[in-house]
Amino acid sequence: MGKPTEVSDKIIQALADYLKRDATLIHSTDHLREDLGLDSMAVIEMLYRIEEVFNLQIPDEDLVDLTTVGQVIAYVQGRVAPSATSAKKIPAKRSIKVKKA
Repeated sequence: MGKPTEVSDKIIQALADYLKRDATLIHSTDHLREDLGLDSMAVIEMLYRIEEVFNLQIPDEDLVDLTTVGQVIAYVQGRVAPSATSAKKIPAKRSIKVKKA
């Protein structure tokens, strides 16, 4: 599930299934409301399905920024793929000098 194409494919397929459309007709530039015709409730339902598929929780404050298919894909990719900045850094071994008394 870590590959970006897998994430986008799953999201586009989920949208296609929900809308009963061919997945090839859904593009990352499509606006969820204007282009795909989803109303507010349908957007929330779709995002809930995406939460289930990817086992994540989308905070309410993030919902307002998810208006296009591409934004949803980028958001989910950022949440499911480990990023270099959030990876734990392993500290270098330190040598401890002991003074002889």
